[in-house]
Order: sequence, then C-alpha cells, then structure tokens
Amino acid sequence: MPAPAPVDQTTIRIVGAPLDLGQLRRGVDLGPTALRYAGLKSELTRLGYRVEDRGNIETVERDSLPEEPGLGFLRPVVDACERIYEASRQAVAEDALPLVLGGDHSIAVGTVGGVSHEHRTGVLWIDAHGDFNTPDTSPTGNLHGMPLAALCGHGAPALVDAGRPGAKLRPEDVVLFGVRDLDPGEQALIHRTGVTVYTMRQIDERGLAPLAHEALERLGHMDRLHVSLDMDSIDPREAPGVGTQAPGGLSYREGHLLMELIAEHGGLGSVDVVEVNPILDTRNQTAKLALGLLSSLFGRSIL
Repeated sequence: MPAPAPVDQTTIRIVGAPLDLGQLRRGVDLGPTALRYAGLKSELTRLGYRVEDRGNIETVERDSLPEEPGLGFLRPVVDACERIYEASRQAVAEDALPLVLGGDHSIAVGTVGGVSHEHRTGVLWIDAHGDFNTPDTSPTGNLHGMPLAALCGHGAPALVDAGRPGAKLRPEDVVLFGVRDLDPGEQALIHRTGVTVYTMRQIDERGLAPLAHEALERLGHMDRLHVSLDMDSIDPREAPGVGTQAPGGLSYREGHLLMELIAEHGGLGSVDVVEVNPILDTRNQTAKLALGLLSSLFGRSIL
C-alpha cells in the first residue's frame, strides 16, 4: 500500500444528500450509505485528513409524495437543495472542505450554491450528460438534467433562486468534461451561453491529460475549485450502478488520471459525487470505484 500523501490537516466535512426526486430510477438515495460502507471515512483519515461526518440532510421520502415525477417534485427538490446550500456554506465558513454525497445530480444546485456564497467558484462538471436542460427543453422533465443550467441562471425560477436569488455561476466559471449525451435543446443552450465543453470525442482525439490541464487552466482564475463528479461519466462496464448509463465513457484509468491531475493542480475547495445507485450495482462496485476516485482526488499517489 503506498504511503499517504502529506496534507495540511485540512478538515473534510462529509454531508449525505440522499435525494432521489430528480429522476425516475429508484435507489440513488442509498448512494451516501454505499459510499460510507465502502470505507470513505477511514480512507480519507488514512490520507491524513481530519474527517467529520455530519450525517445526512433531511429529504422527503418519495413514497410520501403524490405520483408526480419530474417538475411535480420541484418544491421538495428545492427545499432539499436549500438545506444542502446551508450545510455547504457553513462548511466553507468554518474552513472545512465540504464533500457532499448524492443522491441524484440535482443536489449540486445546493452544493455549488453554498460553496459560492462568499467566493467566486470554478466548477469542473464531470458527467456523461450536460445537465443543461430547462423545463422548456427537457424531453423528460427530470430535474437531475437541469442543475447546471439552473446554476447558470436558466430554467425554473425556484431552482435558479435556491439558496439566494439568481445565477450562481457565469459561463466562464464552468467546464463540462467527459460529455457524450446531450439533448438537442440543452445543446443549443450550451452553445448560446458559451460554456466550455470537452466531449469524449475530444478526449479520444487529443488525450485526457492535455484536455484536463487545459480545463484546469481555464478555471485557474477562480477563488475556489469545485469538482462535481457524476459516476455516469465512467464507462458503465466499470460503473454499472448508475441510473442513466451512456456507453463509451471514461475508463477506470482515465478517471483516476483525471483525479490525480486535479489533485496535483491544487486549489480544490469542495466536491460532490452523485448518481451512485446500489440497487443497480454489482456488489457495491460503483461505490468502491467512486471511493478510489475520491482517494486519488484527495492525494493518494502511487509513489
């Protein structure tokens, strides 16, 4: 086992966000438990961090709601995101690094909103999908396909205004990485807003390392760096336990290389990891992979 990389006794504050209202597949609310069960706290402690686990934020039990998926769940999703916002904001204010465990990707409205409350924040959004839909463009109405658009000020006003009014990010604050599945409406909105996107084709053609360096350089002017890691960015042969599989994703090694390059770049201020669904998984394989990626992101090195 390689020796842990030295760290400056940064405190990582783990917050679970077991929200499963942003999409149709059940089970993603078990993601925080799966990640903890995989050994998250002990691994981060082994790497030399102080670790606080604040448990899970309160979310509404899906079975207690009327059967109105999609936009019908907007209010409870916003309510949960506002609690995540406050937990993330408070962690930053207390000099801790928030690590938020999803839940579906709609939780990032709260995470990114909270960590950017006082500091302009660059976001590396690692995802198979753009998450740049609005109620007008989404073919499904699923809220987990809308968080990045909402953070940039587009979409349902209640989602845009969660935590504090208005957009939390500017287009130049965001880099989408690993994208391979965009809906036509979000594709048009991404082009119109000018958000930087690195697709899997670009990664295949130019290589992951040069594009990762380029992406991090684009965000280098920001006060803080937030990494939003959707586990469907990894090829489903490696990470089967996700609700929206898209073949042709990052390989196991590419995922680790990306995390290692972010760690070497420095400046990491906050993280969320989302869409781990143990109901669809094989022996907690996806949560274990997520743990390995987080370990690389937080400084685990080969030598």
